[in-house]
Amino acid sequence: MSDAHDYAALGFKCGLEIHQRLATMEKLFCSCSAALPEDAHVIDITRRQRAVAGETGMLDASTSFESRRGRLFTYELFRRSTCLVDIDEEPPHPLNHEALGIALKIAASLNAKVPDELEVMRKEVVDGSDPSSFQRSILCGYSGSIAIGEKRIGIPSIFLEEESSGIEPKAGDGVRYNVSRLGIPLIEIDTDPVISSPKEAKEVAMQLGLLLRLTGNVQRGIGSIRQDVNVSIKGGARIEIKGFQDLENMDKIIEAEVSRQLALLDIRKELLARHASVGNAVDATGIFLKTGSRLIKQQLERHGIVLAARLTGFKGVIGRSIGDNRRLGSEISDYANGAGVRGILHSDEDLSAYQISMDEAGAVARLLGLNADDAFILISEERGRCERAMQLALQRADAALSGVPEETRAVAPGLFSTRFMRPLPGGSRMYPETDVLPIDARPMLESAFKEKISIEAITAKLYSEIGTPQLAEQMLWSRELQLYTELKLRSGADGRIIAVLLLERFTEMKRKGIDPSSIGRDALLRLLRLYSEKEITRPAMFGILESLPKSGRDVDAELDSRHLRRINGKELKRLVEMQKGHGAEKAFDEIMGVHRLTVDAEELRAMLKTDA
Repeated sequence: MSDAHDYAALGFKCGLEIHQRLATMEKLFCSCSAALPEDAHVIDITRRQRAVAGETGMLDASTSFESRRGRLFTYELFRRSTCLVDIDEEPPHPLNHEALGIALKIAASLNAKVPDELEVMRKEVVDGSDPSSFQRSILCGYSGSIAIGEKRIGIPSIFLEEESSGIEPKAGDGVRYNVSRLGIPLIEIDTDPVISSPKEAKEVAMQLGLLLRLTGNVQRGIGSIRQDVNVSIKGGARIEIKGFQDLENMDKIIEAEVSRQLALLDIRKELLARHASVGNAVDATGIFLKTGSRLIKQQLERHGIVLAARLTGFKGVIGRSIGDNRRLGSEISDYANGAGVRGILHSDEDLSAYQISMDEAGAVARLLGLNADDAFILISEERGRCERAMQLALQRADAALSGVPEETRAVAPGLFSTRFMRPLPGGSRMYPETDVLPIDARPMLESAFKEKISIEAITAKLYSEIGTPQLAEQMLWSRELQLYTELKLRSGADGRIIAVLLLERFTEMKRKGIDPSSIGRDALLRLLRLYSEKEITRPAMFGILESLPKSGRDVDAELDSRHLRRINGKELKRLVEMQKGHGAEKAFDEIMGVHRLTVDAEELRAMLKTDA
């Protein structure tokens, strides 16, 4: 895919935040299972959260925004994977040193410096994802780097953190969270904002993901790794895009964000030329007392109200496209949604689609004193929620006069675009954790640097073992790499045959509807050892591999029941002698036609050549 913009000319800046769950037995500050087991649901608790000042004495913009939403959060608690530490009813236990060892190994692998003393901090989080309204975080590495081709990308910080709760499907006005994953050790790796294009951003994310997998100490599967992107252009603003779980479209989403910022800068230019401004909320309920709009009628029947606001000079701009199925009105609506309303109505859209008559729209225009270039927005809801929603909507409309507001945004499902989540967080949400003593990291550093991972060294080793560059490269990026390493170490088999088995034969089995994961490591190990010791042929090994899930027998029982032990030595010599006078090629075809699973073709050819 070619980049859509001249990113250097645009002053493009981009950095990544990689979040990866670590594969530990226990959580970071308690002894609950970190393996996300099938667990019994015990009880629910409910809480509301509010923002507090951080270490600087200031309220953070993002936490303040979330606090104003006034949402009720319900937390599902489980028997083995949650405890009182998770819900802040018990002090944290001592830090999980298994997790710290992994984090320090990752820091060493990224050529980072490690503080002699590690301080546990609290990062304020009031979006509901943590029942305590904060996340514990430890800076365990700084001033590192990773190579991307000839370029080195700086790694200014590496954190060991607690994973957040998992949000459940929306139910009513509240928000439900599953607390089972809360507190699982998580590594966060931040890069410098020196990434020069969306394509390079994708390459950096892939390389960091590869390094984490090569440690063998991280969880795998959907949700276990997430990539956040920080991006800005000249004249725009820093935007944090959260939650990339699939890197496939990362570059396209970043391109779309650049296009969105350019569109918002064009809108700003036009609004300033029109001397645009944002008015105040006005109660327009009286206009709609006899409305035919089902949307508004439902709210009025629940004793709701209708608020309207004048946007001077905004006519034709609210409905202007800024991306894939996104308009300025979508941005304003996203802010209003933060108060729990469905969205806004505005004069740039076809209001008849909501059964709002021309007379009603005209009455609103007269109430607000609109001129030819002006627009209006409407919100209908319960009074308190409606007032909060209109305040947030007008805040976003006013921000259009400045261009691009700093925000945290999420990838919009199914679209190459993003949606507003909350204002961009800052340093005001950090403060010290007083329940955990500082940690001396020095005793663990020697082993961390001994175990550090080198992508270059592992790549060279795979090329040497497997021999075929294409197959070695495929194995490097494969989910089966850890299994390959274990089988190579324990079986002594040729690296190429292990790679073929895991990459090619496993793929072929899946196409046939056979699940390779049902074959245990011991069975794979036994097959490879039998092949290495010349007890079975390669075709027999692959044949047994496919039949094991169906038969339910162990490797040796399957081998004996199908009479697949390799024919060699004197027995193979006897078969060759029986074919004397037929010529080497005919003898080869005759023997292999009957014994293709039990005779090695290369051994047979060598014997026929010797006897010729």
